[in-house]
Amino acid sequence: MGISQLKTGDKVDDYFLIKICNVKVSTTNNNKYLDIVVMDESGEIDGKFWRYKDGDEEKFKSGTLVKIKGAIVSWMNSNQLRIDKLSEVTKEDNISIEKFIPSAPFKGEDMLKELKEYIEKIKNEDIATIVELIVEKKEEKLLIAPAAMKNHHSIRCGLLYHTVTMLKAGDALSKIYTYINTDLLFAGIILHDICKIDEMHNNEVGLVDEYTVEGQLLGHIIQGIKEIEVIGDKVGADKEVMMMLEHMILSHHYNPEYGSPKKPMFPEAQMLHILDLLDASLFDMKKAIDGIEVGTISEGIWSLDKRRVYKSKINN
Repeated sequence: MGISQLKTGDKVDDYFLIKICNVKVSTTNNNKYLDIVVMDESGEIDGKFWRYKDGDEEKFKSGTLVKIKGAIVSWMNSNQLRIDKLSEVTKEDNISIEKFIPSAPFKGEDMLKELKEYIEKIKNEDIATIVELIVEKKEEKLLIAPAAMKNHHSIRCGLLYHTVTMLKAGDALSKIYTYINTDLLFAGIILHDICKIDEMHNNEVGLVDEYTVEGQLLGHIIQGIKEIEVIGDKVGADKEVMMMLEHMILSHHYNPEYGSPKKPMFPEAQMLHILDLLDASLFDMKKAIDGIEVGTISEGIWSLDKRRVYKSKINN
């Protein structure tokens, strides 16, 4: 039974992949415990291992396959995995890591090719050069990087999947809103989240296990603006071009509490924000629907303001 199908009260005796593992101290008895997020192809779940022994954090790092015995309990209106027994997987278990990593539905190489085809459509030489150089610099990690640690597109190659989906949607909408400058739109879409690669640490299997120091202090929006500034100055790009691209990055989260001190101030920036919100919210809705039975309603989804999602028989 996959994680997405587990319910409160279910017993667990299965293999999982550790996504995040930290040592914490209980506020009730000052004992150490492992605060863990484990995953399989269907989803992920928070877990607690109370029988901590010195050195466990070295054995059970992010990207480690483990066997877990325990049970699903309810905590703060969400499912949580109570881990009674935690052990490392051995060769004798004959378990492949690939089946535990949720991945984008398309190959990274194919999506990267599509992304580069959109770069070729950019006619403005300065915009095209800035985008080409930034993508070239981050290409290797882009092939595996998720778009988040926990939220939308937090899957292997999720950042590329999110970006290419937005490019296709933006391309289609620009045929309706014909006054949109597609050079700016395509560039903004490609660059808006690309510095998440630097904001988060991705391990070799394509999982985010922590934020980098720079990511915590600056965040991908400021990191992205810095990248445009450095590359733009290096190639002698037009200052207005750089300013427009920087504003698109700066404003795409829309609200100050989400990291954007300015709201979109021209059509291409507004469309970028809408496309980002659309793709992220629909991804999270589909993920919730895929994990429930027809005729039922999901648990509240944090990224959707705790909204619950209904799976209708019509959708089936």
